[in-house]
Amino acid sequence: METNSHFFYVLLCNDNSLYAGYTNDLQKRLKTHNEGKGAKYTRARRPVSLCHAESFETKREAMQAEYRFKQLTRKKKEQYIEEKRRSKEAVYVKTPDEF
Repeated sequence: METNSHFFYVLLCNDNSLYAGYTNDLQKRLKTHNEGKGAKYTRARRPVSLCHAESFETKREAMQAEYRFKQLTRKKKEQYIEEKRRSKEAVYVKTPDEF
């Protein structure tokens, strides 16, 4: 049985862009991104900071959340993060005003 350790996360990059991903270890993944060993997209946009994370029971659910988020416009992504912050559904949220 899988544990509740699958995360969809959003990073705020140094150029103010957003990067969405999946992991089962948030701290390790954030460190990897900031060491330049993460996704190619974030390597040239360091440092990155965690601005949103949601926990799911399965990898599939987390990856589906990531996919849906990536389909949104920047404005809709910010609205999504703010909505999750207000509803307290997220594990971690930095508000759009803090971007």
